[in-house]
Amino acid sequence: MGRLPAISAGILTSLLLVSCAEPSTEQAGDGAETGTDAADSQSTDPESPDAESPNSEAPDADPSPDSDAAPFSIEEQGSYDAPWALEFLPGTEQMLITSRYGELFLRSADGSAAPEDSADADDISVSGLPEDIVVEGQGGLGDVVAAPDFDDSQRVYLSWINASEAGTGAVVGHAQLVDSGDTATLEDLTVIWEQDPKTSGAGHFSHRLAFSPDGEHLFVTSGDRQQLDPAQDLSSGLGKVMRLTPEGEPAPENPFTEDGDVTEEIWTYGHRNPLGIDFDADGELWISEMGPEGGDELNLLEAGENYGWPEASNGSQYGGAEIPDHTEGDGFAAPAAWWTPSISPGSLMIYQGEMFQDWTGSAFMGALSGEALVRVELDGDQAGEEEIWDMGARIRDVEQAPDGSIWIIEDGDGAELLRLTPAE
Repeated sequence: MGRLPAISAGILTSLLLVSCAEPSTEQAGDGAETGTDAADSQSTDPESPDAESPNSEAPDADPSPDSDAAPFSIEEQGSYDAPWALEFLPGTEQMLITSRYGELFLRSADGSAAPEDSADADDISVSGLPEDIVVEGQGGLGDVVAAPDFDDSQRVYLSWINASEAGTGAVVGHAQLVDSGDTATLEDLTVIWEQDPKTSGAGHFSHRLAFSPDGEHLFVTSGDRQQLDPAQDLSSGLGKVMRLTPEGEPAPENPFTEDGDVTEEIWTYGHRNPLGIDFDADGELWISEMGPEGGDELNLLEAGENYGWPEASNGSQYGGAEIPDHTEGDGFAAPAAWWTPSISPGSLMIYQGEMFQDWTGSAFMGALSGEALVRVELDGDQAGEEEIWDMGARIRDVEQAPDGSIWIIEDGDGAELLRLTPAE
């Protein structure tokens, strides 16, 4: 597989990870949009499905000679085209895998299967998917999560991109997963939320999903759609994290609930492209988000807080325009951790298993332009030790299996699904 050793992030960030530029048309305040079909796009956005690795022209990294070998073994479990999200289904030995191209696969396999048994896994193509999925630029079928009461309801939640006369935008719906053993379908698909407003272009949808530990609230990340300024506008649903009921209504006691319309959905604002979201064991909510040229962030979310974009960032605009860094007293919530040059975090999982006992409570991110798996130790509201393992491929999603193993899936066509277990 050509996997490389682990390297301390403090060393590797300046050596291995080269910033990956988005189209230079995105300048501060100009609201320029980019993103076309992958076949035609020349975008170098690290989130773009056709973006080349920024490391392709970079000099070889010179890792510390004292760095340890990666502390995990890697088992190949299959491959998929343009995968976007993984979800283990509670109470089963199954997982769902979405493809940006508009496909959903139900994988029937024991998460603890030995490598030689992984070929026995059956992938069932799930029918009943939305008919209005727009596959363009960064858009397509996105996240999938099981309902908190999945054991009883068999309900799953999906996000995808659709279009109207106003443009494109993310939507969220739920459906019942009906598995007959040989076939699987989604029934009673119902749209419960739409990104507002829709706009032109095909970038920064975000549309990651997470349920609160008590199952009472559904959180949805809503990117700035490369429009920048709406992230600071509380009358816009762009550049926000939304807190909803399981049926998609604004959750009671949201911080701006008295303002009505889309504003009453908002939990936090001032976000750019949050592509990872998860809760820690204490019930605190974290997100990872892509900065511009540098300034990728790991944020602990607090109700009603403003996270600064595009008024504050530890990165710079593409083309070189400066953005004020986060500073104490600037009125914005500063990131718990940040990366310049960029790693382009495309996902977030906070590990709560026992298989990797030393990592319980750590945040894991799949890095796209960084082509790495990133671990950040969390201690309450603080981010501590960081480690980065070069995986030699863009990493799209990271999930914890019921047995405590860590599963990751690469980005792009022919992307490998990999299971990580402690090194022997």
